[in-house]
Amino acid sequence: MKNESAKASRETEKRLPAEGKEASGMELSERKKEILKSVVDAYIASGEPVGSKFLTTVSQIPLSSATIRNEMSELEEMGYLEQPHTSAGRIPSPAGYRLYVDELMQDYRLSTDETKSINQAMELKMQEVDKVVSQVGKLVSQMTNLPAYAMAARAAGLTVKRFDLILADSGSFILVVMLSDSSVKNKLIRLPVELTEADLKLLGAVLNASVTELTAEQLSPELLSRVTRSAGNAASLVPVIMDFVTSLLHQEHSEVYMTGQAKLLGQPEYHDIDKAQKMLSALDEDVVSNLPAALSPDSRTQILVGPENVSKELRDTSVVMTKFDIGDGMQGLIGVVGPTRMDYAQITARLSYFAENLSRMFQKNQTPAIEGPENKHNDPEA
Repeated sequence: MKNESAKASRETEKRLPAEGKEASGMELSERKKEILKSVVDAYIASGEPVGSKFLTTVSQIPLSSATIRNEMSELEEMGYLEQPHTSAGRIPSPAGYRLYVDELMQDYRLSTDETKSINQAMELKMQEVDKVVSQVGKLVSQMTNLPAYAMAARAAGLTVKRFDLILADSGSFILVVMLSDSSVKNKLIRLPVELTEADLKLLGAVLNASVTELTAEQLSPELLSRVTRSAGNAASLVPVIMDFVTSLLHQEHSEVYMTGQAKLLGQPEYHDIDKAQKMLSALDEDVVSNLPAALSPDSRTQILVGPENVSKELRDTSVVMTKFDIGDGMQGLIGVVGPTRMDYAQITARLSYFAENLSRMFQKNQTPAIEGPENKHNDPEA
């Protein structure tokens, strides 16, 4: 009876890691970390569950197959590995990927050919920001062979710098608005009543005196009323103009460009057509609308692993994204979406390299002389 009680106690202790070790923040031994890293590396490379025998022959871990098998079993109990089938090897869990990304993966050093290829792809002249950003998204997708997205984010606190009203004909005029980020927007507005050029000149003067240098939050109903009273014969135009200005100031970012979604269909995780269709739908809807906001303000690069994504259809999908500086109060964002077994170190290195050189390109307003990472210590700006 005593032996049975002791056995039950041991069995209870054996089950505890699965329920509490990870949550309690218990640190892994260096041996377990090395084995977990080897499992993730092998699974990234092959997409197949990893067994202990494979690790003894390929990863050069100086342990017996039985010892590795026991360690992998404990890693599974702790929530870092999963066994998709009883007879199969093990694959990393989301918690395993998280630990790998945070602590275990090694920095990836771009090869000379990779830097040369990226440099050649990025040799483009400065054009309108949105056009450059859309081209960057395509380049990132090509270089990583994964779906990519890119966007340009406007700075907080955008204001109007100047108004110009140009009479087009007796029935309409062109409203030109220059914003504090130096972008210029215009709108053709039909006149509800016949107005003279003098009427528009007065309205322009009132707008420039009252509405410039104000954020969207400062455009109050009281201000609208005051501008309307001062606009003379053009008073009926004030609500239309203010609505247009408010929409411009609330534009936090330009269009998000997403490309290469079909590249995921070649991954074994998405050979199931129904699963692939749901994933692609979530990719278009959730990634575009939610992921840019997920990038922490104080983080240059961020990785979302599996369940950390918003949609349940993306639970087997990870996202790597990074920011770059555009200038004039704007920032750009590029990211890739792929299976959770993606090569995080390589993807992060490539995105960071893109981002660094895009920042230089926008700051110099010209094509940069991009150097490879191996020469970076010679760069006075690095």
